[in-house]
Amino acid sequence: MVQHRPALNPAQNPLVSVCIAHYRGTDILSDCIDSVLNQDCDFRVEIIVHDDASDPDALALLSEKYPQVTVLASDSNVGFCVANNRMVEQAKGKYVLLLNNDAALYKDGLSTLVASAHDGEAGILTLPQYDWITDNLVDRGCLLDPFYNPIPNYNPEVTNVAMVIGACLWISKQQWNQLGGFPSWLGSIGEDLYLCCVARLFNIPVKVTQSSGYRHRQGFSFGGNRVTSDSKLKSTIERRRLSERNKTFVLAIMTPGLLVYPLLFLHFCLMMIEGIVLSCKS
Repeated sequence: MVQHRPALNPAQNPLVSVCIAHYRGTDILSDCIDSVLNQDCDFRVEIIVHDDASDPDALALLSEKYPQVTVLASDSNVGFCVANNRMVEQAKGKYVLLLNNDAALYKDGLSTLVASAHDGEAGILTLPQYDWITDNLVDRGCLLDPFYNPIPNYNPEVTNVAMVIGACLWISKQQWNQLGGFPSWLGSIGEDLYLCCVARLFNIPVKVTQSSGYRHRQGFSFGGNRVTSDSKLKSTIERRRLSERNKTFVLAIMTPGLLVYPLLFLHFCLMMIEGIVLSCKS
């Protein structure tokens, strides 16, 4: 069950609905919401936050500091996919921006996305992603290898990409409904890969803007996907399990014809080798 708290002063006829899935990030949630409230834009924006049964303090913060935000409070942990599906269903805007609670937009983020959509680039869009601490460029969207592993794009001239990260994913509500949103059983991790791949099957473009951007505390809200001080990638068993399960599902349904079988075989072999190596090191 989810409790719905409408905004005290909701935006009338918003053009954009910013949907923020929140889970155990009360101390960083204000950074995210404030970045939306401080946008330099001349159109109406509504903010929807889905709290995934994470922290009572988050609901108190939203009630006291952000009465203009619509809150969906779940009494059970339903995961990133269901959280976003619920928010988009409630959204009144023509466009929706899925924004992680551990991310923050540059001041011209929304105006850049709206301009790109109005320039005929409607489809799935994102902004260049920058690391929260170092401000280094993380990616300009991603390309994919044969096993559907994301490869960061750094080239500002390459705007057509294979996928964008779900931490900042823009799409029209009409196209979201056309694609069916996120499959709820995916839970978390890989839902952005799935949606972008399905979009390209429908000839819906997946693009990144050349300007503006967003800052992201990578992996903060779900654990893992963070580079440590000794330049090693830290992850968790749960994140790794969901990542490989969901990525394998996308590989299986998106790879044409008989090519899927040798790719799946190689994929499983590589995962077994990785498991043996990690077991020997532990």
